[in-house]
Amino acid sequence: MRLTVLAVGRLKSGPEQELCKRYEKRLDATGRAVALGPLQTLELTESRSDATAQRKADEAERLLKSIDDQTVVIALDEHGKHMTSEQFAAWIGRQRDDGAQHMAFIVGGPDGHGETVLERATLKLSLSALTMPHGLARVHLFEQLYRAATILSGHPYHRV
Repeated sequence: MRLTVLAVGRLKSGPEQELCKRYEKRLDATGRAVALGPLQTLELTESRSDATAQRKADEAERLLKSIDDQTVVIALDEHGKHMTSEQFAAWIGRQRDDGAQHMAFIVGGPDGHGETVLERATLKLSLSALTMPHGLARVHLFEQLYRAATILSGHPYHRV
């Protein structure tokens, strides 16, 4: 199952970008054995509209144009569902086993998601109850995708 991270805004060069690349490389290697990947990232520019509602609508329209109707959409949202790493891995595994060919994780802009993204989402996912910058949220997402692949491959999840 192909994986895509669609994000509003560009990740600047630096530690966050390096960590994302590291986890992307690890996921691509580990994920092959469990039919996950490759991972692709598409970054879209922020809307230039003056009104918040219009910015969110513009960004949502462009994000959704990047995927087809069969794509399983996960919207990262502060009000979304909280999952453990094991639950997240199991959910991804079920989608894959049910025949999903493509899964897209959508990271909205500074104003959040437009309604059309939230309506289209199969899952609204919160990465944390804490607020974090988008760069760290993306690192967290990439790491959890890699962790999901390791869990699905039977690798020990958490060494005690």
